[in-house]
Amino acid sequence: MDFGISGKTALVLGSSQGLGFDCARALHGEGANIVLNSRTPDKLAMAAKNLGETVGHVAGNVSNAEDRARIFREAREFFGPVSILVTNASGPPPGPMEAHDHDAWLGALETNMLSAIGFVKLVLPDMVAGGFGRIVNITSFSVREPYPNMGLATGVRAGLTGAMSAFAREVADTGVTVNNLLPGLMDTPALQRVFAARAKQFDISEAEAQARMAASVPMQRLGEAVDFGPACAFLCSRQASYITAQNITVDGGLVGALL
Repeated sequence: MDFGISGKTALVLGSSQGLGFDCARALHGEGANIVLNSRTPDKLAMAAKNLGETVGHVAGNVSNAEDRARIFREAREFFGPVSILVTNASGPPPGPMEAHDHDAWLGALETNMLSAIGFVKLVLPDMVAGGFGRIVNITSFSVREPYPNMGLATGVRAGLTGAMSAFAREVADTGVTVNNLLPGLMDTPALQRVFAARAKQFDISEAEAQARMAASVPMQRLGEAVDFGPACAFLCSRQASYITAQNITVDGGLVGALL
């Protein structure tokens, strides 16, 4: 199946590794021109090299407004107007609610909510002008089913979900779709912090914490980055033109919510 996005420019944030990188790889496989981003130049350059041709990269911190403007500007200079935006950022630290002070909440809001909103504002004019735009936000399964010790991440991502739901309807008649991908317990570097926190909480090894988390998934395994990218690519395709304001969970059946 031809997804109809060959030659489109895709800016994928937080994409030097993990879920962001796998989204970029899947989009690249469909012929999109990819611009990678992360805060670490060395990892970013290696990720770009691993993808191959028609790949640019821009180092920068998405939580900083000046960096956001520069990342967007340089991405546009690589391959032209951005038609596909995938937002992604490292999640806030796990822990009970009382462990997070006011500054932690402000930092999480800037990194995991306001950064995505800021990039959407930057890319929207070109998308509307071109009559085609795909925005995919990587959030978390905990938006649909809150998980212990993830209140900080859940709170700010739930706020992003609400904002994007309203925005999707505002631009629904312009050819721009806005959807969220909700990863479950994915065996990526981001989950290593959760293993460590749960190991400390229950006085067990990190390996045991990982095994317990895998056993909690109906598929009896943690998700892998390669389980995730194809779903992202499909939401960015022309075939997905009538799908917007949706939360697509990729979790091996973990979330127990009916809807």
